[in-house]
Amino acid sequence: MTAVLYDLSLRMGYSYDVPASGARHIMRLMPLSLTNRQRLVAGSITISPTPDEQSHFLDFFQHPATAFMLRAPHEALDIRMQARVQVESQPIAADFSPLLADLPEEIAGIWSLAPDSPHHFLGDSPRLTPTREIADYARSCAKPDLTAMQIAHALCTRINKDFTYDPDATTVDTTPLEAFKLKRGVCQDFTHIMILALRSLGIPAGYVSGFLRTIPPPGKERLEGADAMHAWVRIWCGETIGWIELDPTNDIPAGTDHIVVAYGRDYSDVVPVIGVLKSYGGQRAVQAVDVIPLK
Repeated sequence: MTAVLYDLSLRMGYSYDVPASGARHIMRLMPLSLTNRQRLVAGSITISPTPDEQSHFLDFFQHPATAFMLRAPHEALDIRMQARVQVESQPIAADFSPLLADLPEEIAGIWSLAPDSPHHFLGDSPRLTPTREIADYARSCAKPDLTAMQIAHALCTRINKDFTYDPDATTVDTTPLEAFKLKRGVCQDFTHIMILALRSLGIPAGYVSGFLRTIPPPGKERLEGADAMHAWVRIWCGETIGWIELDPTNDIPAGTDHIVVAYGRDYSDVVPVIGVLKSYGGQRAVQAVDVIPLK
């Protein structure tokens, strides 16, 4: 097993046409420490203007989050995160996942409602409701002799082939069905479409928010989505295999190029920065990410 050490830097900035006040925000930006997967060596977050109030808590999925409030009027908000993270390579596991017809019995055998229980990742979630078009698309990949893992890989490849990466085609509020009809979008769109497709087949699936390596390995092309935070899919493939992670934007399993920040049912559970403020007029957002592997 090998490991890669990264230095990460993230800047998220917002500027307002009219000074904002009474702002309250929640951040989920710091990479996680995950057993046998990745280790947060060190990290820090700075906020400008300095918050008047700030607190830290764990959300339902046990991810560290920071809540802060700004009382005074401000024309801009600047958030910067720096971290050093070690990511370990994952062993290639044999496919001991059940056939699709046998998966419901394995799910029923899970009595836990812990944050990583597959029961949380089967039904509707705030941004994801079943759609006939995506369900029909999923069934075309669900051959009766395929295992849950094989179906997940088939859908990942199919989405990567059928959809075009286009950062100008969608926004953060584009629905999965709208992106599905466009056949264009970004990692958030492809991840939501794949989650809906898997859930329509009865395969538990969730959303992973994180970072993607920006410097390609020797001889390989740069991976799409590396200039911003990235998203990919988490799939439960039965009791023996458990959870696997696939990246439909690049048609690859999540590996040492992928750094996890948060897990959730969909984007609404892992929004990097969310909040409310008093203002009117427009606002502009900028985001810049560097993921630098250390020698």
